[in-house]
Amino acid sequence: MRHHLERRLPYAPQQLFALVGDVERYPEFVPWVVSLRAWGRREEEPGVAVLDAEAEVRFTVVHERFSTRVRLDEPALTIAVSLLHGPFRRLENRWRFAELPGGSTLTFDIDFEFKSRLLDRLLVANFHRAASRLVGCFEARAKALYG
Repeated sequence: MRHHLERRLPYAPQQLFALVGDVERYPEFVPWVVSLRAWGRREEEPGVAVLDAEAEVRFTVVHERFSTRVRLDEPALTIAVSLLHGPFRRLENRWRFAELPGGSTLTFDIDFEFKSRLLDRLLVANFHRAASRLVGCFEARAKALYG
């Protein structure tokens, strides 16, 4: 399942990069992220950091944990997330931030497939709405932080 979202927002791309890159804070504003633990942060090169993170998520009938590798490329204003282990056969997402007059464009792409066909069927039906809601959580957080 692939999904692409693009939003024009009145914030600097660096602000949005910092917000999305602060993965440890997700439980504070993404309602279905019950907990998140990050470790092993290391700098690959100047301005590019990599860390691993384990998220516990709870949707209506789904309660799962999964681990990802997060690559924060500040010079390119991109954040790439790839699966380490969990209930997915594959999971990749990418955030990109580009400057516009008076703000920026936030682009979010995700591609995933669950190992379980049942989970896949349950979530695929509502995934477009869930992805939009996820990005909405970040929009609301940006508004709360940056006005």
